[in-house]
Amino acid sequence: MQSKAKVIFHVDMNMFFCSVAVIKNPSLKGKAFVCGRANTLKGVVSTASYEARKYGIHSAMPMIEAIKRKPDLIVVESDWNMIKQYHNHFLSVLRDYTKVIEVASVDEAYCDMTDISKYRNPLEVAKEIQVRLVKEYHLPCSIGIAPTLFLAKMASDMKKPLGLVVIRKRDAYDMLKDLSVADIYGIGKKTYPILIENGIRTISDFLDPTNKVKILTLVGQNTYDYVISHLQGNSSNVVMPNRYAKNESISTMTTFDSHISNESEILFELRGLTRELISRLNKANMMTKTISITLRDESFKTMTRSKTIKYTDDFYDIFDTVSNLLDTYYEEGTVLRLVGVGFSNLKDKKEALAEEYNLFTFESFIEREEKVKEMLKELQDKYGTDAIHIGIKKDDN
Repeated sequence: MQSKAKVIFHVDMNMFFCSVAVIKNPSLKGKAFVCGRANTLKGVVSTASYEARKYGIHSAMPMIEAIKRKPDLIVVESDWNMIKQYHNHFLSVLRDYTKVIEVASVDEAYCDMTDISKYRNPLEVAKEIQVRLVKEYHLPCSIGIAPTLFLAKMASDMKKPLGLVVIRKRDAYDMLKDLSVADIYGIGKKTYPILIENGIRTISDFLDPTNKVKILTLVGQNTYDYVISHLQGNSSNVVMPNRYAKNESISTMTTFDSHISNESEILFELRGLTRELISRLNKANMMTKTISITLRDESFKTMTRSKTIKYTDDFYDIFDTVSNLLDTYYEEGTVLRLVGVGFSNLKDKKEALAEEYNLFTFESFIEREEKVKEMLKELQDKYGTDAIHIGIKKDDN
């Protein structure tokens, strides 16, 4: 962190898909409706209007459940061309105040407003953005203002619709302490239920030093350190317009004609993409060290997660990593429209092997080889020399 605090905005469009639907069809205003696949009980709710939310209907809910809660619920299909158009309108307003914008998804963005805040009050700027978006494009939004990206995101989630919340580093604890751990951005939907089940229900509970040992047994050191640092305002304050642009990387992805939510089907698609990239690696005589997957849902929310391992070009090593990433970060039932696989930290194979297999790893490798040979000799002595031998397994998958 730099010594001088930055001014970061997180601008989060309220009910963006529903807002665009109302712009297209004004008769929907004030009615209980959802965006999703019309004329079918399959799929999930993409976004629910505030009127629909009064019935407990929410995004990612199975459509059949939403209809059970309100049988006369209106279901409209999103106009993706119109959504892209209004996404661009949204960004065009932000660009009138700063050029340092990081697009997080189709309906949210981080903005570094440090420069304009030197001569204008940030609250005044934020309110002006809100008014302009409503007046010019009929788009309501909430804005969080903080010295870090994480706190700005937490702030924008605290008040909707048309919320405007400021979190200063010195005020972070008092403002966040009573929130549920489920509200901690990035903690993971598989993690917070475990915390709650074990008595770590609020952010105050998580930050309590007397709970540290218990929390470490539940989520591990890395997650604990990550959350503590972010909640205390010690995380990144750098807005990066090209955050996801990678050097020395390759990637591939596929968009589904029919969106899928079956984990086996998703894994099958990722498997094919992994093979495609490995073929490209082999042709370039390179190896990779960082594996990533990209998942994009029906509402265009995109998530990319990665893991760094030893340099490899082995299908089984890489696909095992891909599988683990999916198992860790994919929420069961989420309907996906796109999946992707990426390799980064690429190196020429000779250079990579020279880096990975130093004297110590080479000695370890030789030691393992000797043990395998001893085991092989014992088996051959017992069952005959033709019963088992060292060979190369062909990849017939």
